[in-house]
Amino acid sequence: MMVAKELLGKILIHESAGCVTAGRIVETEAYMGPEDQAAHSSGGRRTARNEVMYGSKGHAYVYFIYGLYWCLNLTAGAVPGKPEAVLLRALEPVAGEDMMAKRRGLTAGKSVNLTNGPSKLCMAMAISKAQNNVDLTASPLYVNDAPLIPQAEIVETTRVGVDYAGEWKNKSWRFYIKGNRFVSVK
Repeated sequence: MMVAKELLGKILIHESAGCVTAGRIVETEAYMGPEDQAAHSSGGRRTARNEVMYGSKGHAYVYFIYGLYWCLNLTAGAVPGKPEAVLLRALEPVAGEDMMAKRRGLTAGKSVNLTNGPSKLCMAMAISKAQNNVDLTASPLYVNDAPLIPQAEIVETTRVGVDYAGEWKNKSWRFYIKGNRFVSVK
């Protein structure tokens, strides 16, 4: 959970096709491994899809949902081999906004809806299965450091779309920057 909070304010950068796109991370969700019924590793499930979660920390775990969209997680946790991850839910665009809009089929300047959801940010940043398992500390897809967001500016609330997870759906493991207009669900 600590990593999910500490990622807030950091900058996600993707250098691709001669273009740089970047966004400030403004919303995250923590997934805490096999005991977490909302995690892809729930109950120790280990598949080709989630194998990257069992590997090195700080890598991209990119997966496909609803047969249409990609989502980006950062593998995390203090225990080697424990499959924990942080879903990046929303970004505030800081570079390459015109390219992001083009990739999303939107008019430039309509940025509030450009990256305010996990799949939207992947489309805007050109993130797909090709980035699965890349080290997120090095180019071309990486997270740049930034000052920590003060605890008083972080909202802690329940995760989105995990109603199937029993009591785990009520965990306050979604974090976002208070008042940020790019957050996906307030």
